[in-house]
Order: sequence, then C-alpha cells, then structure tokens
Amino acid sequence: MKKILLFWAFLSSTCFFYSQLIEVQEIEIKSIPTDYYSQAYGTGYDLKTSLKEIIKRNHAPIGYKGLWNLYKSKDAFSDKWYEKDGTILDIYSEVPNGIDPYNYRVGVDQCGNYRKEGDCYNREHLIPQSIFYKKDPMVSDAFHIWPTDGKVNAMRSDYPFGKVGASTWVSKNGSKLGNSDNTGYSEGYKGIVFEPIDEFKGDIARAFFYFATRYEDEISSWSFDMFNRTKNQVFTEAFKNILLTWHMMDPVSDREIAMNEAIYSKQKNRNPYIDHPEWVEMIWGKILKSENFEYQPRNFLEIYPTLSSGTVYIKSQDGKSLVKKVMVFSLNGVLMQTIENHSSNLIITVYIPKSGNYIIKAVGHDFEVNRKVIIK
Repeated sequence: MKKILLFWAFLSSTCFFYSQLIEVQEIEIKSIPTDYYSQAYGTGYDLKTSLKEIIKRNHAPIGYKGLWNLYKSKDAFSDKWYEKDGTILDIYSEVPNGIDPYNYRVGVDQCGNYRKEGDCYNREHLIPQSIFYKKDPMVSDAFHIWPTDGKVNAMRSDYPFGKVGASTWVSKNGSKLGNSDNTGYSEGYKGIVFEPIDEFKGDIARAFFYFATRYEDEISSWSFDMFNRTKNQVFTEAFKNILLTWHMMDPVSDREIAMNEAIYSKQKNRNPYIDHPEWVEMIWGKILKSENFEYQPRNFLEIYPTLSSGTVYIKSQDGKSLVKKVMVFSLNGVLMQTIENHSSNLIITVYIPKSGNYIIKAVGHDFEVNRKVIIK
C-alpha cells in the first residue's frame, strides 16, 4: 500500500514528518517462515541458547565446494546493490558511489593463484578456519564465508576485525590493516587488526553474532583474540564493544536481507540478527561506549545536523549521488520507516519530534551512507 504526502503530512505510526513530495511505502515484511522463531524465548544468554537450537536444527551444510555455487546467486553475493552489474560483490574492493578498482566475473575469476589485488576472488572466512581446525560445518557455513579478493583476504590473514589507528597497509577500497586504535569504543586491544569500510561493518558484526550463537556449544574451546573462551558472552569486552558499535552504526541493509534469504534457500537456516537486530542488545547488552566512532568521509552526501531539535536534512551533491531511499532506525536496530524518494529531490527534510538517538541510512544507486543523529 502506498500513500502520497504533500508538504507537512503527518505519519502517526512513526511520528515522522516530511516536507517533500515523497511516496511512502509500507515497511516490507522480511520473508521469515511462519513460526520459524516460535521457540525463541527469554532474554540474555537464555535467548541466545534458544536461538542456537532453532538455527542448528535444520542447518544443512552445503560443503566447501558448494560455496562457489552459492556465490552465483544474484540475491546473495553478486552486485545488484552498487554498480548492479552482476559481478561479485566484494566487501574488500567495493567503492560506494565510485569506480571499483577491479571486478570479478561470477564463476570465472575464482582463485587460483594471485600476486596482487584484482587477480581473483576466493572464500574469506570472517572467523578464520584455523580457529576451528577447518572442521565441518563451520568450514562451509555461508553466513561467515564471503567471496573477496584473494590478495586482501591474505593480507587480512587471521587478524581480528577492529578499528585501526596507524595503518600499515590499505586496500584499493580503503580497508585497512594496522595496529589497533585502542581508544574509545575500541579500547582494550593493542594488537594488529583489520578494518573494513563503514558500509560493511554492521554486516560483519552480525555475522560474528550469528557464529557465536550457532556454535555456542563448541566455541569455548577455540582460541582467538576476539573470543574470551566462554560459551555465553563469547567475545572479550573490547571486541564485544567493537561489534556492538558496528552493529548499531551500520544497521541491516537490503543486501543483508537478500543474502539471508539466499543462504536460507540452500543452507536451511537463518541469521536471526538480520531478521531481528534488536535481539543483539537483548543478549549482549547496550554499548558501553561509542563516543569516538567517526564515520568515514562520504563527501558526495550530507546528513545534517547530527545534533538537532528535530529537523534533519539529507542533501545529495548532484544527480549521481541522488538518494533513492531513506531508512530510519532506532539504536537497537529496529527499522522504523522506509521512505522512497520517487520525486528525485536533491534535499530531503525529515522532522523527528521525539527526542532520542537514531541512525539514518541513505541509499542511492550505488551507495549507502549511515549517520547517527541526536534529537534534543
């Protein structure tokens, strides 16, 4: 169902105002099977354990070679979100609103040998396979194994994900390797970390939360700098806070929803934190500190002011950076409203009358930009 709003029309269900001629669509319901989460109960780690039972029950491993076939799915890992050219969507080479340094043809440019970026793509285990001794079903679980450039994958190696202070190596899309910043939300770890670009930080965090849930029964025996050797919290305090911050600052995207559906169609289980991002906070708690999180510059788009009495503007630099959709999230990841900009306005004015903290996700033809806004 669609509604057309003229000037200052009021949306009673979400308490948002829009001053543009904008077509508003009802929020799409994700294709969660009926009763899939009917046995989810409790809060805290009790909820996590109940989710483990659900996503473990029908998990049908596709095999390590089966990942290559999954990557051919147009809704899972091919690029229908940025350039929309059907090549592999590689989180380590994608350049939002810009020209990718290289592209990979699905099923054609698989590794193979590589010496430099752009040679071929392989299968990146976000949780390194050496940690679980390359055992099944972890070694082929598609929720944490994504197609990426072979060279960047090798540079990332088995290092934890985190916030880089001084970088020692930078990929062609800005992913970084270097010493941990060890301040603010990333305080507590001094080793080497790998930092992806902002657009995929939340995606990676939710993959880790899935892994911590699906393999709750085994994970306490695995040694990794991000883990604390327990089955409940799983993560050290430092890395828990990093992942919670990334989860909050980069809410669930349409790409993740499509990926969740595509993997479910083959692997027969789901990532509950894509379906219900609010469960992350219910299990691991609120972020203790995120004060030094700074979004990477995206100069083609402005979302301002980030501290406001109610009015927030989203301004595109030109037609190339035109915002097609705006999504407003609460801090626990719940999607509150989706607005389609069918009128192609360069400036969208959003009035939020209720005080609080929000994340605004602006989505264009080949980009998505997130910003946290505070309403006084």
